[in-house]
Amino acid sequence: MAVLLQISSTTAMSITSEEREFFIALGERIARLRKEHGITQTQLAERLGVSQQTIQAYESGKRRIQVAALPELARLLATTLEELFGQQQETTVRKRGPAPKWQQQLEAIDQLPKSQQKFVAQMLDALIAQATTKASSEGREVLQ
Repeated sequence: MAVLLQISSTTAMSITSEEREFFIALGERIARLRKEHGITQTQLAERLGVSQQTIQAYESGKRRIQVAALPELARLLATTLEELFGQQQETTVRKRGPAPKWQQQLEAIDQLPKSQQKFVAQMLDALIAQATTKASSEGREVLQ
């Protein structure tokens, strides 16, 4: 005989202290991102199809967020699931990449139409070739 156990959304489930810390940190990140984007709890609740009290409970870590709601939540907060889970900072610290100024320039180039991107790429290639030639000729002068 099979027994079907149904847990309603109001049923309290026990969680470990580690899980509790995770949901508190997740809630803090949700609140921070929501505020950074100038979104109220009520607005976020309407967009997610939940009550404002539910958003408040998410942000305080008192309520678990349904897994199915996470991608939509990330989209509404203009972030990734990794950042929601607190993993974005770790990868940023370990990742070696362009300096912030270079990153901004690359992002600006990425926003250009393809034809203009091609033109910028050709200009960069020419400048790099010129700088490389100049650097190697200066190196020869030092050796002589």
